[in-house]
Amino acid sequence: MQSWATIAAAVALLANGAVAQNMLRFACSQLVVDRVDPLVNPGVRYTPHLHQIVGGNSFNLTMDPDSHDLAGQSTCTSCSFAQDLSNYWTAVMFFKAKNGSYHRVPQVGNGGPQGKLVNNGGLDIYYIPSGKVTAFRPGFRMLAGNAANTDPKKVSSGNICHRCWTSTNEGNFVGGAPCTGSDTVDIPQDTKCKMIRQTIIFPTCWDGKNLDSPDHKSHVAYGGGSGANGGGSCPSTHPVKLPQIMYELMWNVTSFADKSMWPESGPAFVYSMNLGGPAAHGDYVFGWKGDSLQKAMDKGCNLNKDCPSAGLTAQTPAQYNACTIKQQAPEPVDGWLKAMPMGEMAIKA
Repeated sequence: MQSWATIAAAVALLANGAVAQNMLRFACSQLVVDRVDPLVNPGVRYTPHLHQIVGGNSFNLTMDPDSHDLAGQSTCTSCSFAQDLSNYWTAVMFFKAKNGSYHRVPQVGNGGPQGKLVNNGGLDIYYIPSGKVTAFRPGFRMLAGNAANTDPKKVSSGNICHRCWTSTNEGNFVGGAPCTGSDTVDIPQDTKCKMIRQTIIFPTCWDGKNLDSPDHKSHVAYGGGSGANGGGSCPSTHPVKLPQIMYELMWNVTSFADKSMWPESGPAFVYSMNLGGPAAHGDYVFGWKGDSLQKAMDKGCNLNKDCPSAGLTAQTPAQYNACTIKQQAPEPVDGWLKAMPMGEMAIKA
């Protein structure tokens, strides 16, 4: 298993332009911000909380794994690589004002040692191999985190965390490797934070049989150790090593720095479940074309660049930013809202 020192060294080398560990790292713009969740609440409009979704534009309410072919049915993707028609989604962060109204926190692309990524909202995706890995199969899906959890002690801080980003420039890297140092499970509640970086790291071990499970978790497991190290060794119950998927989100909180706007009690920043960091979660549905992801892992494709040996082609930001769909549960999600979008359709403040 790689140590944090090894990962830190890899990050440092990447910052200096040397490739120490090949991994895919690429931007995904927002496909849509919508109250649907085909993994946990298939077929339901106005699900319990709001999500921001990225990836292939065949995303829909049901995403029936027996019939929905993401790679075949999508005509564009909001992610950098044209071959990646997968869907990725997370909860949305809101600012709660003193008067009780809510405002969705905007997102920006992430900078860091590997270079700036450009996206319109959305998030950054990593696929980190550790030795020989087996790519996901069509129909594979999984969930990281628990949308109902309120106890930070029930969350591995090495897999789900938040960082107070004290620079107004997302490209001015703050801190070390993800989910280390002063990173917390809870969302930072401090006006000194100009950005809040959220990290969600998925399990890397698979039972080798089931593409999903009733809780969307039991068919996968975390390997030895934690953090962005490729996943570590796998248990005998889940012996197949997968690429490590990591979501990285930059929530831009600079517009909410005036403390007089903050509520007199309780948190100012919450997720769309009206809960804090322990409820952070991410959903994943695999949709890469053919064996392109397996080849990308085998051939050592790196960052967000063309990789001819695996057939990967990187789109321009203008191309992937243009891939969007309409809300399937129509309601306002931007500007000041009277209440969190939960239950009935949201209305403007």
